[in-house]
Parts: sequence; C-alpha cells; structure tokens
Amino acid sequence: LRLEESGGGLVQPGGSLRLACTASGVSLDYYAIGWFRQAPGRGRDLVSCFSDGATYFPDSGNRRFTTSLNKPWNTVYLQMSNLNSEDTATYYCAARAGSGNICTLSGMDYWGKGTLVTVYS
Repeated sequence: LRLEESGGGLVQPGGSLRLACTASGVSLDYYAIGWFRQAPGRGRDLVSCFSDGATYFPDSGNRRFTTSLNKPWNTVYLQMSNLNSEDTATYYCAARAGSGNICTLSGMDYWGKGTLVTVYS
C-alpha cells in the first residue's frame, strides 16, 4: 500500500482547503485512514480517523475539519475550513489495517510523505 497526499499550499486566514490522500496497491476498504499534522518544532498529532464511513476525532479534535471517501478513486479527503495560523503544519495521512477508531501515532502501518499547509496573512 502506498499513500500520497496532495492539496496543500498557501491559504489566508478564514480560508478553506481540501487535502487528498490517494492509496495505491490495495483498497482502502480494509483500512482505517488517519490524518495527522505536525507543526514546525512540534510533535505529530492526530487530526481525525476515518473508517467504515465514520469520522472519529480526538478529544482535542477540530470540528472545522471533515473527512470523506471517494471510493472509485481510492481517496480520502480532509476538508478544512475557517483556517487560522495554528493550522499551519505538514499534514500526513496514514493507514492501519482494520476498522473503527484505531488511528494512533504509533499504530499506523503505512504513511504518506506529507503535504504542507501554510496559513498566512
């Protein structure tokens, strides 16, 4: 399984951005997909976990973000809205075999290389 993120870039505060995580090699039906982000100088944090059509957020989760699946394209999207400077980070998607709310930093089986999101004014 290979994962590739796309859709990052520059956006102004209050703007929106949609990131894509495209998988090749195996269907995403058998995996939970986690979105993580890492801000400069900080650790990598879970943003959301998508599995079986449901999205799970960590306790500190950001409800400005939503996820969705394009099954024919084997792609999971992270839709981000009302962005602010604290959302500036490299965003990674990762896959873990199984289903449910199982996305953890140490538990993912596959990782993409990340895509950079910069919120600037």
